[in-house]
Amino acid sequence: MSSRVVITGMGIWSCLGTSVDIVKESLYAGKSGIGVDKERLIYGYRSGLTGIVDEPVITKAMLDRHTRAGMSEEARYAYMASRQAFEQAGIDNEYLLKNEVGCIFGNDSSAKPVIETSKIMDEKHDTAMIGYGLIFQSMNSTVNMNLSTIFHLRGVNFTISAACASGSHSIGLGYMLIKQGLQDVILCGGAQECNYYAMASFDALSAFSVRMDEPTKASRPFDRDRDGLIPSGGAAALVLEDYDHAVCRGATILGEVVGYGFSSNGGGISQPSDEGCVIAMSRAMKDAGVKLEEVDYINAHATSTLQGDMYEAIALDCLFRGQHALISSTKSMTGHECWMAGASEIVYSLIMMHNNFVAPNINFENPDEHSEKLNLAVKTIDTEINTVLSNSFGFGGTNSALVVKKFKP
Repeated sequence: MSSRVVITGMGIWSCLGTSVDIVKESLYAGKSGIGVDKERLIYGYRSGLTGIVDEPVITKAMLDRHTRAGMSEEARYAYMASRQAFEQAGIDNEYLLKNEVGCIFGNDSSAKPVIETSKIMDEKHDTAMIGYGLIFQSMNSTVNMNLSTIFHLRGVNFTISAACASGSHSIGLGYMLIKQGLQDVILCGGAQECNYYAMASFDALSAFSVRMDEPTKASRPFDRDRDGLIPSGGAAALVLEDYDHAVCRGATILGEVVGYGFSSNGGGISQPSDEGCVIAMSRAMKDAGVKLEEVDYINAHATSTLQGDMYEAIALDCLFRGQHALISSTKSMTGHECWMAGASEIVYSLIMMHNNFVAPNINFENPDEHSEKLNLAVKTIDTEINTVLSNSFGFGGTNSALVVKKFKP
């Protein structure tokens, strides 16, 4: 028999806040975390807009210097989010030393240490000058290798590299492994570096909004007057656990992952697809045994780009026209958190579920022909949420959808 997969801990480090409580207040208030980074403009960006994420302060009392030297920016974010998740799950160092816990994180770049290494070599022409830590910072598996070392994780351990669906796929795969009885506990999540080195190529595509005179109004998912996305980052972590295992150790259950769906568009490398979206959502709901009318809230992927928003709106209208599900894109407040987004948006959705509200799709002022058909929450709505569908889509046509339900024994 398949195991039930529950969530027993969550942590968040984002532009909306660095704890679940702070993020809850930001979501309810519809508070944007977007600002302007002047260093990006000096560096040569068209747009200085970005999510403003606090740099973690990791002291020697928390981790030794040797360990800290090997941590990339996104690994530091992930460490802070994972500490929160393990603490909420009631999993301490003694438990981690005695039990097998897995780690699956979404991460799709580690640009800064790669560039720093290249700069050292260009200037010094001597590999001895590179130092110890940059190799571990620069690998795409930097988050997993750091977390597994710090927390003594001895279960499944790999990185999901799937563009902006990375965080969602990590949860989906963790769910599948536990459901099949292969692991009892897996730390899942997503992490995204925020430095300007990581995003210059996106800026070169003119993908970013240039509405710098009103930073908090720049991210406008589904709005007719959007002019591009805003990059952001941080990390989100969730402790996924076999239900019987969680009950046995007396854990508090925050929610249940009940469905995972995926697809690939098979088209242009940056071309979205309404058909691909529909397939992923339909598979997730079929896996969950959930009917359209049972979905209360949809956390849309919508990034505030013309094509991406359009194709997702077409897909959502195709499936959910006439249904009661409320829709919003929390990216209107966070910007696009890229590799972490699929995980952070599950955290945001769980926060809404636990506090009985739907966070608004802020900055939605003028619908277009596709978004006018959607049941968008343009202001905070107090309502009970029992079932959530969360979408994540990425370059290369990778699509992921997750269904999470309020836990019922």
